[in-house]
Amino acid sequence: MDLNRYIDERVTLVEEALDRYLPDAATLPGRLHEAMRYSIFAGGKRIRPILVLAACEAVGGETARALPVACALEMIHTYSLIHDDLPAMDDDDLRRGRPTNHKVFGEATAILAGDALLTQAFVLLSDPESCPELPPATLARIIHIIARCSGSMGMVGGQVVDMESEGREVDFPVLEYIHTHKTGALILASVQCGGLAGNADEKTMQALSGYAGAAGLAFQIADDILDVVGEAAALGKGVGGDQARGKITYPALLGLNEARERARELKERAIDFLAPLGPLAEPLREIARYIVDRGR
Repeated sequence: MDLNRYIDERVTLVEEALDRYLPDAATLPGRLHEAMRYSIFAGGKRIRPILVLAACEAVGGETARALPVACALEMIHTYSLIHDDLPAMDDDDLRRGRPTNHKVFGEATAILAGDALLTQAFVLLSDPESCPELPPATLARIIHIIARCSGSMGMVGGQVVDMESEGREVDFPVLEYIHTHKTGALILASVQCGGLAGNADEKTMQALSGYAGAAGLAFQIADDILDVVGEAAALGKGVGGDQARGKITYPALLGLNEARERARELKERAIDFLAPLGPLAEPLREIARYIVDRGR
């Protein structure tokens, strides 16, 4: 399949929907809405919303059913990036090739823009008019998964342990905890919620969850590798920051070659989990390959 074409088509769907779901900059408070839109529409791979749509399609669901869920997860991911870039956290000046949100709008507005994006995700998911094709019980399960994977037991928990580990010697289980929570949790939520939107049965949900767990960890390992060997201009953000801040990463703990091998193994494991799903899951397989090939 042509993955680039698939991604381009799904990105267009997601961005058109995000434009509908977010208040425009003419709506008070305009500066806040401008800041939210600045980061949402700054480009990026849109991996999480595309995983939502691909998982829904993989179980025979219609893309439109999963589109609000995809947009909600992109809002949460973008909020996390805004906050990640703040001086109190990673203190980054560049994101997706543009100045970070706090560099343009100031720290206070950037914090509030992140807060508002997180909240807007749940406004969207809890609005029956925005999700007319999803039964209330399915929506409740989706909301629970996303909330759990976004909070202290998921992404935020991973971010905290990541910060606490800077400049310290930590063992492999801590590194894996950071990666499976800081990055892997939202990827897991994306695939699981896409499956639910497509009305997957429990056996299929187990296969999707196995895929997402392996692919999510592979994604962060590839990011770690790119921070070592990538170029800022190509990535749209600074490189070398992990080492400068003393962050624990797979290349730092295992070396580049071993990190690459670990990512390759996880890619193959992710693809193996999809065997029962047949050809409809081909976009998910190709996304797993793309995730890891970035870090070659």
